[in-house]
Formats: sequence, C-alpha cells, structure tokens
Amino acid sequence: MTDLVVRRLLVDMDAPMARHWCAGDPLRTAFFNALSMSFPVGEQFFIDAVRQGYQALPGDLQAKFKAEVQGFVGQEATHRRLHELYNQQLGKQGLENRWGPRAQQRLKQLEDLDPRHPLAITAANEHFTAIFADWLLKHPEVLGSADRRLATLWLWHSAEEAEHRCTAFGLYQALGGNEAWRITWFRRATMFFLGDLLRQTVLNLRRDKTLWRWRTWTSAAGFLFGRQGLVRCTFKPWRDYLRADFHPAQHDAVASRQWLEANRSAYTPVGG
Repeated sequence: MTDLVVRRLLVDMDAPMARHWCAGDPLRTAFFNALSMSFPVGEQFFIDAVRQGYQALPGDLQAKFKAEVQGFVGQEATHRRLHELYNQQLGKQGLENRWGPRAQQRLKQLEDLDPRHPLAITAANEHFTAIFADWLLKHPEVLGSADRRLATLWLWHSAEEAEHRCTAFGLYQALGGNEAWRITWFRRATMFFLGDLLRQTVLNLRRDKTLWRWRTWTSAAGFLFGRQGLVRCTFKPWRDYLRADFHPAQHDAVASRQWLEANRSAYTPVGG
C-alpha cells in the first residue's frame, strides 16, 4: 500500500492572478486554466468513487486499503479546495467555466452503477493526470517564472497526482473489475477528457480575444507537438494503459518524489 501524506500548500490563492500568468503565453495560460476549471467536479467524483469502492470491499481488504484511501481523499479534497479558489479568480477575469457544469451533468448518469464502473472511470482519469503530472514535473519551464505561486501550485498538485496514481486502480482490481471494462472506460474517458479540454481551452482563448493570434497557434504547436511537447512525450505512457498487464506502478514517480523532497518549504503535512 502507498503511504499518502496530506499536505497544506503554503500559497495565497486569494491574491489576483495576471491574465496571462503562464510565462505571458495566452495559449498555455488558457490550457492550464481549462484544466483547473474541471478539477472541483472531477475530484469530488474521484473522492466519491474511491469511498464507495472502499465500502464495497470485504472487511479484511478494507483494513489493507484504509490508510491509502484516507490519504487519497485528503489529497484530492485539498486539490479541490485550492482549485475552487483558483477558479474564483478566473471568474473575476470574465472567463466562463462550461466544463465543470457539463461534466457534473454527465456524471449524474453514473450514480446507480456498480461501484466498479466509477472506479474504472476514476482510474482512467488518474492515469491522464499522472502522465501529465510526470511530464510537467520534468518540464517545469513551461509554467514560466512570472507567478511562482501558481507554478508551485501546479507542481505540487502534479507531485501528489503521481503519488496516488495507483489507488483507484488498486481498488478496481481488488473488487474484481475486469480488463474489458477497464479499457472500455479508458477509451470513453479519453474521448470526453480531450474533447472537453479542447472546448474549454478554445472558449478561454475566445473570451481572452487571443484565439486567432498567430502567436497562439505557434505556441500550441510547440507546446503540444514540439520535441519535448506534451502529446509527443505522453502518447506512449497513455497507450500503456491499453495493455492487459498494465499497472500504474509500472510508471515510476521519481520526479514526484524529487520535487516533494526539494520543496519541503512550500507545504506542511497536515497533522505533522
């Protein structure tokens, strides 16, 4: 079992943020802002799915997973709270969050499913966040240095996502979840996640009046498809999930551990 520490990040999320806080780049700013808009709804769903999956376990397995589930819930609840504050700042800038409400309506359709299905969806999304987190921790320069507070927020969040990447997957396996449904939900989650991310990023750029600037499109090309771009670097680890023998632990979390060790002054352990 993974030892998951709940941490309080020492940043002031009530302070205003610059419109183009991410290295002055409208595209990257719109992308990260779009992701943040999805987190409060998504992370509440993940918390609920893990709690329900845990409750469905027999007693001996509950004892095995108890500490890890508590750590997972604590970490995700902290992420949700900070991104709610983040999103309030985006609202003050006139940005409209359509991803969160749309996802909330979609997720309501899953309320009466066997708990293994929400866990499979959670495991799929946790895979996206884990491989993105690992890429970001290895390429922190994409966040720039204009707003160290937000750079710290994203890197801390990434470190914890990589840290708890196995929890939902492990619960799904412990409940006897089969490979066919795991991969089916992964394919569906990929389609929804990428579609929603694109739509919200475009909406953010349109509201910012930077959608049709040449710089926006050249930035997108390099950010996504450059030599160290997001798509080029994460496609193979994304595809790994489709293997029948895949487990998230096969992807290391070295970058996560290194960041948490090197940045102890940025957070305090809750109860520590």
